[in-house]
Amino acid sequence: MRARIFAAAIIMAACIPVSALCAENDPNERLNRLDAELGRQSDTIREQQKTIDELKENLKTQNPSENQTTEENAGKLTGLFGGSLMSNPYLSVVLDAKGYVSNLKSGALQNRGVPGFTTEGRGLNNGFNLDGTELFVFAPVDPYFDLYANIPVNQDGATLEEAYFVTTSLPEGFQVKGGRFKSNSSRLNSQHPHAWDFADIPLPYKAFLGSEGIGGENGLQLTWLPPLPLYTLLGIETLQGDSNLLFGKDDNLGPHAFSAFAKISIDTSDNSTLYTGPWVLFGSTNSTTILPTNPASGTTYGLRGDSALYGMEAVWKWKSGSQGVTLQGEYLYLAQNGDLTATDSTGAVVSVNKLQRHQDGAYIQALYRFDRWRVGARYDRLELFADTFKVAGTQQTFDGKPWRSTGSLEFNPTEFSTIRAQFSHDLSARNGQVNNEGLLQFILTIGAHPAHTF
Repeated sequence: MRARIFAAAIIMAACIPVSALCAENDPNERLNRLDAELGRQSDTIREQQKTIDELKENLKTQNPSENQTTEENAGKLTGLFGGSLMSNPYLSVVLDAKGYVSNLKSGALQNRGVPGFTTEGRGLNNGFNLDGTELFVFAPVDPYFDLYANIPVNQDGATLEEAYFVTTSLPEGFQVKGGRFKSNSSRLNSQHPHAWDFADIPLPYKAFLGSEGIGGENGLQLTWLPPLPLYTLLGIETLQGDSNLLFGKDDNLGPHAFSAFAKISIDTSDNSTLYTGPWVLFGSTNSTTILPTNPASGTTYGLRGDSALYGMEAVWKWKSGSQGVTLQGEYLYLAQNGDLTATDSTGAVVSVNKLQRHQDGAYIQALYRFDRWRVGARYDRLELFADTFKVAGTQQTFDGKPWRSTGSLEFNPTEFSTIRAQFSHDLSARNGQVNNEGLLQFILTIGAHPAHTF
């Protein structure tokens, strides 16, 4: 700083007219003039330093450094339109539109369930389909909580699929999530449809959980990230259990669904990672979607009992430069017991019989990415090793083993858009009737959408 002042003084002195200096023969007078000029220059330097400090503070506000504390950063994050993120949250919109064609009529598609598993149909019509538009909202509440909301909108209106908080500062690797959220029991179940690698969910998920898995559930989740050499996440959940297929809404019960899971991640090389772990969903069941209505008598069937769905998943990813490979597979096993009540068209109970189910399913898929292109293949199968479906001790017979094979080709112009072409050969209806279906999907995202997890 002294060197700067001395240099400035020399410059200012040089700017004084030579004639004026020569006119002053008194050395003291000349020294006084130089001191006065030096003082004015010092005041200018102080003003400039103040301006520099203010600019640095503004830069910190716009780009908080990683080593700042959560409390320091909480009020400085910028929102979608500028200003504080705490008063101006991130917003994003995701559009999922599909063109669909099948060799079956739309009416047959709607009634095409998986006998012995679910009565839920395909959910798509020949022609144009708009699965929905998702509005996603996120913001930190304060240094201790983040808040998320996901609101799908379709032609039937808007629904609140997710609205939950997540703690951000609990000690010892603990975190709490509460509100309405998709269960994190498995990696696939926690994803929204636009994040799937294919346009639809694997067959075992549709059979045991529904076409979107366990959707938004009211509940509470606790996870723990212990200090281990390998990434290990342990979690438990208590859920209301309103999902239609595995549990079902029951006004006589409070929370009646629970989950536990473990997630482990291992670096298998410098360019690849393996993610794996077991999970279980269990609780009380009140379901009316396991068996279809008898078309002749109008008899409907409802199950009250207990269910436990066990899963084991594994995902391996490799990436080098513009190329990448993803291998993913999962095995699911269902154990379900309860009372199957038959009710006629007048509402009278016809019979109550014991139902016992021990069924399984699996899928395996592979995807190869090159630059903006990605090609994938998937195989789904039910009843690999277990196919028990007994009513009053008698095994129910269903034709064939449900399976499906799928191929896809997608182009990603940017990280905000995906164009996917998909073809499936589907034999899940058991009656030998094939559903050969083609699909063209467009997924477009606007706004500040957070990155998807591994």
